Amino acid sequence: MSPVLSGVLQFAALAVALGLSYRPLGDYMARVYSSDKHLRVEKWIYKAVGANPSTQMRWPAYLRGVLAFSAVSVLFLYLLQRLQGHLPGSLGFVSIPADQAFNTAASFVSNTNWQSYSGEQAMGHVVQTGGLAVQNFVSASVGIAVAVALVRGFARSRTGELGNFWSDLVRGTVRILLPISVIGALVLVACGAIQNFAGIHEVGQFMGGSQQWNGGAVASQEAIKELGTNGGGYFNANSAHPFENPNGFSNLFEIFLILVIPFALTRTFGKMVGSVKQGYAILATMVTIWVGFTALMMWTEFAHHGPAFDIAGGAMEGKETRFGIGGTSIFAVATTLTSTGAVDGFHSSLTGFGGGITMLGMQLGEIAPGGTGSGLYGMLIMAIIAVFLAGLMVGRTPEYLGKKIGTREIKFAACYILITPALVLGFTAVAMAMPSTRDSMTNSGAHGFSEVLYAYTSGANNNGSAFAGLNANTEWFNTSIGLAMLLGRFLPMVFVLALAGSLAEQKPIPETAGTLRTNKPLFTGLLVGTILIVTGLTYFPALALGPLAEGLAS
Repeated sequence: MSPVLSGVLQFAALAVALGLSYRPLGDYMARVYSSDKHLRVEKWIYKAVGANPSTQMRWPAYLRGVLAFSAVSVLFLYLLQRLQGHLPGSLGFVSIPADQAFNTAASFVSNTNWQSYSGEQAMGHVVQTGGLAVQNFVSASVGIAVAVALVRGFARSRTGELGNFWSDLVRGTVRILLPISVIGALVLVACGAIQNFAGIHEVGQFMGGSQQWNGGAVASQEAIKELGTNGGGYFNANSAHPFENPNGFSNLFEIFLILVIPFALTRTFGKMVGSVKQGYAILATMVTIWVGFTALMMWTEFAHHGPAFDIAGGAMEGKETRFGIGGTSIFAVATTLTSTGAVDGFHSSLTGFGGGITMLGMQLGEIAPGGTGSGLYGMLIMAIIAVFLAGLMVGRTPEYLGKKIGTREIKFAACYILITPALVLGFTAVAMAMPSTRDSMTNSGAHGFSEVLYAYTSGANNNGSAFAGLNANTEWFNTSIGLAMLLGRFLPMVFVLALAGSLAEQKPIPETAGTLRTNKPLFTGLLVGTILIVTGLTYFPALALGPLAEGLAS
C-alpha cells in the first residue's frame, strides 16, 4: 500500500468514527448540562467545597467562580512542584525551580500544557498524577462550562442567569471526562501503553553509558491528555514515545479522542438552543477547515523534492516510522486546530509550509473544532462577527439565534478576537528584540524566527505544542510564556461570559423575511471566509517573515 493511500484511509476511518459518535455523545452532553438532578458523588463534592449547585449565577458571579477556582489551582500546583523534593513518590527528583514551576502551573491550569522540562527527568509520581493529571480533567471541564454558559445566553431570554459554575464544572468532570477517560485508558493499555507506579530502572548499556526509564500511570494520563485537549506528555517525546503511543491504531485512537468532544459539542449547542440545524452549520464550518488543513498538510509533506524524498516516500525527517507521513500529518493538524498540543513528531522538522500550517491552525483561534469548550465559544464569537458583517452589507441590524447583535455585543466579540493576536505579536516582538533570545534559538533566519513565533502562538492560544528547536527553559521564556498562557486563557473568558450575560438579558426577536438564515450553506461559507480573512489580515506579516519565507526558499 502506498503511503498516500494509507494516509487517506486513516483519515477516512477517523471521519467515520467521529461521525458515529457525534449524535449520541452530543445528545448526552446536552442532557448532562440541562438536568436538574445531582448524583450522590456530586453532592459530596458540593458539600466539600461549600457550593450550592442550585443557585443560578449571573455572568459576574460565574466569572468569579472560574477565576477563583483557577487561581487556587495555580497556587496548589505551584506549591506541589516546589515541594516535590520532600514528597513521597518523587523518584529522587528535586523540587522544580520557581520560574519553571510558575510556567508549568500556568500551563496546566490554562489547559495549555506547554512543557519546558522533560517529564521523565523532572516530575515524580505525585506531581504527575496528583497535580498534572488532575488539572487535565478540571481545566478541560472549565472550558466546557464557559461554552455551555454562552450557549445558555443564546437559549435564555429576559434573564441574566447562566447556570451554576460549580455544577457545570463537577458534571463535566464526573459525567463526561472521567468515564470516557477510563474507557480510553483501557484501550491504550490493551494497545501497549504502560500503567504502573514503577521507579527508575536501567534497560541496558549504550555507547559506554546506561539508559534509564521511568514507570508511571501513563495510559490514564494519556487518555485525558487527548480527550481534554490538554497535550502535556508524561515523557519528553510526548505521543511519539512508544510508552504513550505504541502503534498505528493507538495513534489514530488518540486523534479520535482529541476531536470527539469538540465536534460533538456542536450537537450539544444545537439541542440546547432548540435547533440542531444551527449546530450542523457550525459543524460544517469546523469540518471544512479541518479537512482543508489536513489535505494541505498531507500535500506539503508528501511532495517530493529529490531522490531522498522519493526513497522515503515524502519528508520523513522528524517523523515516526510507526505512523508514517499520513498519520503524523493528521495528528499535527488535529492537535493544532484544537488546543491539544500533543505531538507524535517534531513540528520543527515539518516542511516550511507544513510548519506554517500548524501555526496558522493555532492562529485561527483553534476553532476547527478547537479545544474542549473553547473551540465552540470561539466559533460562536466568529459567527457573531460574520453576522455583523452580513448586516453591514445589506444595511440591517444583525441578529443571531433570535438575539440582536448591538453595539455592546459586538464590542465584546471584537475584544475577544483582538486579545490573543496582541499577546502573540507583542511578546514575539519583545523577545526578538532581546539579545538573549538568540542563545535559545537553535536556528537562525526564517526558521529561527518561526521557533519564537510558534512558542508565543502556542502559549497565548493555549495549545502547548512547540517547534522543538527553541530552548524555552530560561527565566524570560518561562515567565513570559506563562503570562501569555494565563492572559490568553482567562481574558477572553471575561468577554465570552459578559457577552453571554448580555444575550441572556434580551428578549427574543421574531424571525422575518429579512433575517439571515444562519443554518444554511451560505452562512457556512460566510463564516469560513470571515475566519480566514480576519486571521490572514492579523498574522500574514509575521507568517511572511517565518514559515512562508522558509517554504518559498526551499
